[in-house]
Amino acid sequence: MKKDIHPKWYPNAKVLVEGELVMTVGSTQPEISVEIWSGTHPFYTGTQRLLDTEGQVDRFMRRLQRREELRKQEDIVEERSPLNLSVDSMSLGVRATNALTEAGVSTAGDLLELLQEGEDAILALPGVGQKALIDIKRFLRAEGLIE
Repeated sequence: MKKDIHPKWYPNAKVLVEGELVMTVGSTQPEISVEIWSGTHPFYTGTQRLLDTEGQVDRFMRRLQRREELRKQEDIVEERSPLNLSVDSMSLGVRATNALTEAGVSTAGDLLELLQEGEDAILALPGVGQKALIDIKRFLRAEGLIE
């Protein structure tokens, strides 16, 4: 075995926390300076503190509040039925909207009933043409009423 390859062993090395002797242990250094040890660590002493660094709690509360607002908005959207939407909200154009209103068609549900009779039932209304029919179908597809 080679001589002088092992470091010197100090059986009574001092462990210092902020310049104060805490304990003695065996080590290869005569003094060990540490910042935290079990006598001052919050986990071991049971005095943990909640630190609000950079407003983390505030950010969490804002996210929670936004999430609740979005849930309320989703509930409102679910209550809205696409069958009750008015013909005015379909952006069909003034001429087609007026023609549908004069024919007594005021909601998407009424249009859906007419469409079930066939496309000719809608095209038979004066003032409603192919473009209006295409726009009506596009709107009903977007609302999930037809495929």
